[in-house]
Formats: sequence, structure tokens, C-alpha cells
Amino acid sequence: MFRSTVRSYIVCRGHDFQRSKHTSKLDTIREKLREGPSLADFVSDDRPKNWDEYEGKLKREKGEAQRLRLPPWLKTSIPTGSKFSELKQQLRGLKLSTVCEEARCPNIGECWSGGKHGTSTATIMLMGDTCTRGCMFCSVKTSRRPPPLDPDEPKNTAYAINQWGLGYIVLTSVDRDDLPDGGSSHFAETVREIKKQNKEILVECLVPDFRGNRDSIKEIANCGLDVYAHNIETVERLTPFVRDPRATYRQTLKVLQTAKEMNPDVITKSSIMLGLGETDEQVDQTMKDLRDAGVDCVTLGQYMQPTKRHLKVFEYVTPAKFKQWEDRGNEWGFLYTASGPLVRSSYRAGEFFITSLLKERKAKSL
Repeated sequence: MFRSTVRSYIVCRGHDFQRSKHTSKLDTIREKLREGPSLADFVSDDRPKNWDEYEGKLKREKGEAQRLRLPPWLKTSIPTGSKFSELKQQLRGLKLSTVCEEARCPNIGECWSGGKHGTSTATIMLMGDTCTRGCMFCSVKTSRRPPPLDPDEPKNTAYAINQWGLGYIVLTSVDRDDLPDGGSSHFAETVREIKKQNKEILVECLVPDFRGNRDSIKEIANCGLDVYAHNIETVERLTPFVRDPRATYRQTLKVLQTAKEMNPDVITKSSIMLGLGETDEQVDQTMKDLRDAGVDCVTLGQYMQPTKRHLKVFEYVTPAKFKQWEDRGNEWGFLYTASGPLVRSSYRAGEFFITSLLKERKAKSL
């Protein structure tokens, strides 16, 4: 039985909602309101026929402090579908709460329902909801000494995933610099437990840099995963302003290169956020650097400011521009390039492609 004391965090972080024995009527009303539709559910998806003809302001000028208004192509429809409803019910049964729902993630319907390809996906965050680093684009809470790891998390996470009946799962985590191995053994154990319960499920690990430790990278690369992902996040010039000082551009490239060296058969993947003030030349150089490090797949998406305390969006990149970066990724020779305003590092369309690729490889090996 999945223990209610165990916390599994989906995408960014989950929350335990414990109601007191003497819940007031006001609390009951608040509960119903939280579970009901939000303002985002009523936003129209009235997009211009030509997205490039949108006349709103897409870029802040130097010295401007005002936040940019959200352009129409970043407004999404209400998530629906039988698989979406089924997974939502299973999450309720396991008493898991997700930021996917609370924040109305724009990709939740496509990811959970499986979309037209039928490959449902979910992203679980391991090792708690408290990170030892403080990147300026991320809203996860930070601490030098997060709570200790839950030793039952690998088995309980595998159990939950097996209940959901997903075809592709993404495991990610906070940084745990407080642990000698950065949590790599805990991460690897979770993968092995998932594969033990369902050997057919494909597992992607979106991992920290483990401070560049080769033993930790090797632990993950050879644990039975299918995709080794580590995000470079932004271009080299902006890295010191965007990421924690311990997360350097060159170290990220080295981690990805080392993972490929440790396991040449594993698919490697990274992601770039656009809209932070980068130039086209810098983005192109980043893509080249990733290919030189042996990275197979890359995703490019729009940076979105999580709170007022974080970096402001410098520019909303148009869908047409994202399409140009997709074409450029193909020119660089990536196996797959997912590029679009709503694309995130764990993007369902990319996972469908990777699923097909892995199944084809497996068939050839038989």
C-alpha cells in the first residue's frame, strides 16, 4: 500500500494537503474553489491567423522594468481526454497533489492524455522539494540542509508509476549538494525499481550535474535508464546571471559528454530556454556545443517568469522563430529537435519520437 507519509513530487513540486478533523465550512468552500476552474480556463484561444502579425510588445527595451504581457500563442485550452481523467483519479487515490494541476500547466492535457500518439507521460521529482541551489529562473524552495531522503521513495514511486499505466516516465530531482554522491544512488535505485515492476516502460532521467563527479554520472548512465537528460538552460554569456554559480556552462557540457562516454547506447538530451536576452549567434553556438558533446536531442522553449522575485522575461519569441531553431537543430544533426513556445525539457512530442526510436533499436537487436 502506498504510504501517505511518502511524498512524490510531480514536475516541480507537490504539496501535502492535510485537513483537520474539524474542518470549517469556509475551508470546505475553499477546497471546492481550488478544485474548480480557474481564470485560465476561461481565457480565449483566439490567436491571430498569422502569429507574426501580433502587434503586442514582445521585447523589453534596455532600462525598461515593466513586465511584458502574455502573447496569444502562450494561452492554451482546457485539458480533456479519458486518459487525462483516469490519471487524475489515480493521483487522487494515491493522495498525490501536483503542480501540473494547480498551476494549470499548458502541456498537462497533452502529456497526461497521450495526445494523438497515445503515449501518456508524467514527470516525477525525487529527493524532496527543497534544492541546495538557487537559480534565478526556478521557484523551487532552497536550503543548505534539506530534509533527509526517504529510503522507501524508490519502491513507492515505482509502485505509483506502475498503477498509472504510463508508457514513458521522466524522473527529475532537486540538487542535493548536501549528499556525498548528490543523490545519484537514490536516483539509480528508483530506476531499477521501476524497471523491475515494468520492464517495458521507458525511463528518462533529467538529472543534476552531481558537481561533475564521474562516479555519480556513471551510476546514472548505467542504471538501466533509456534517456540521460541534463539541461544547459541558457547560453554561456547569461549562465552566471541565470543559474546558480555551481552550475556552470562548461560543467554541463562535460556531464553530458561523460554520460555518453560511460554508455554510448544511451540517448542524451538537453534543453535551452529562450527569451532571457540571448542573441541568435549565442543560441547557435550553444547548439553546436551540445552536438560536440554528443547530445542526441535538444528542446527549446520560452522562459516564463515564475514569480516577481525571479528574472523578468526579456523577450517573447515568436512561433516562427522557434520553427527556425527547429530547422537549425536538424541542420546540426540532432536526432530530434523540439522547439516551440510551450515546449519544456520534458516534452510529450519529443518523448513520442524517442519512444519510436528506442523500440526500433530494440527490434533490430532481437
